[in-house]
Amino acid sequence: MEGLRAMADLLRKGRRDRGRRKGTKGPRRGALTVALALFALQLGQLAAPAWACGCGAMVPGDERRVSVGREESVVRWDGVREQIVMRLTVGGDAERVAWIMPVPSRATVRLGDPELFDELHDITAPVHRERHHFWPQDGDWPLVTGDGMAGGPPRSGLGAEPPVDVVGRQRLGPFDVARLTATDPGALDRWLDGNGFALPKGLTGALRPYVQKRWEYVAVKLTPGSATATTATALTGTLDPLHLTFRTDEPVYPMRLSRLADTPQSLGLYVLAAHRMEPTTGIGGERPRITYAGRLKARTGPLAALSAGGSTPFLTAIGQEFPYPERISGDHVLRRAPADDTFQQVIYEDRLRTVAGIPAWLLTVTGGLALAVAAAGALAVRRSRRPESPPAPAEPPAPIA
Repeated sequence: MEGLRAMADLLRKGRRDRGRRKGTKGPRRGALTVALALFALQLGQLAAPAWACGCGAMVPGDERRVSVGREESVVRWDGVREQIVMRLTVGGDAERVAWIMPVPSRATVRLGDPELFDELHDITAPVHRERHHFWPQDGDWPLVTGDGMAGGPPRSGLGAEPPVDVVGRQRLGPFDVARLTATDPGALDRWLDGNGFALPKGLTGALRPYVQKRWEYVAVKLTPGSATATTATALTGTLDPLHLTFRTDEPVYPMRLSRLADTPQSLGLYVLAAHRMEPTTGIGGERPRITYAGRLKARTGPLAALSAGGSTPFLTAIGQEFPYPERISGDHVLRRAPADDTFQQVIYEDRLRTVAGIPAWLLTVTGGLALAVAAAGALAVRRSRRPESPPAPAEPPAPIA
C-alpha cells in the first residue's frame, strides 16, 4: 500500500509540473515521473517478503522471500483418528523457514515416506487413450497452422492454564518441531517469536478462531544445512513430508491461515476413508474438482501401510486453486459423497483416421470424385452410341373446300 501511495503522489506531482510548464519538456518529464514511479513500485515488491502455505502459515526467518508453489497432502480418516501426511514444494532465497499448523487435538509428529506420493501419482494419473476422427482438424493436413506441431495435452481442563504450553519438542531430520497449546493468541505470538518461529503481522488475529475452539498447534522450523537445501543454503525444492496423527470427530484439513498468503495457492489433497469424500464448501477458492475416485488395491508399500486397518478404504483425489488467498474463509471439512462412484481422468489423443498412411477422408473424396467422373463419361459414351430415329413422314396438305 505504501508503494501505491508513493506512486499516486508522484503522479499528482507530475500533473502539477505539466500544468506549470507549457513547453515541450513538460510531457517528457511527466512520462519520466511515471516510469520512475513504476520502477520504485517494482523495487518495493521485490524487497517485500513473500510467504505462503496451504497447510497453515509459512514465514521466512529474515527479510528474504519464500513461497509455496505446490502443496500435496494425504488425509487418512478411520472415523476416530485422522492422519495427515503433507509435502511442500517451496521456492525463494530464504535460508530459514517456519510454519504453523493448527490441529483439533493433541498430535504426534514423525517423518513421512516420500514414496507415498509416488504411489499416489501412479494410481491417480490420467489414462491416455487414442480417439480417431474422420475429417481433418486443426493440425491435420491441410489445416496445419504454425509449424504444424500439435499442442500438448495439469480441551478444556480444570484450573488455570498457562497461556502457552509446550507439550513436546523433537528433532525430525531437518525439522525442529514444537507441539503447543495456547489460550491467548498474543502469548502464542510472543512464544513463537522468542523461539525462532517468526510470526508475520496479521497472523495473531487469524489464530484467534483456533484459540477460541481450543485447538493445538504444530510449529515446524527448517534450518540451513538440511538435505532439502541447495549448495547456496537457500531453501528451495520439495521438502521431506511430515506425518501428523490426531483424534477428531470429523475429517478436517486446516486452511484458514492460508488467507494471509500473498501468492495464489494450489492444493492437491488425497483422502483415504471408508467412502468417497468431498469438501463441504469451496472455502473461498475455485470449485474443488475430483481428479480420481476408486477403491484401493495396493497390498504393499507406504500407501498400503497408511490405509491399513478396517475395510478397504476409498481413495479420493481433490484438486483446488486459490487465486485470491485472502478470500479463504475457513478449513476444509470433508463429508461422505452421495455415492461411491469411481472416476478417473481420461486424456484423449486425437488421431486422423488413415488407410495405409493416407487420410481416409482424402481417399473417400478422391474415390467419390473418380466415380462421379467415370459415371459422367459412361453416360456421355452411351448417349453418343444411341442410333438416330428416321424422320417422320410429312402429312399431306388439307384439301381446299
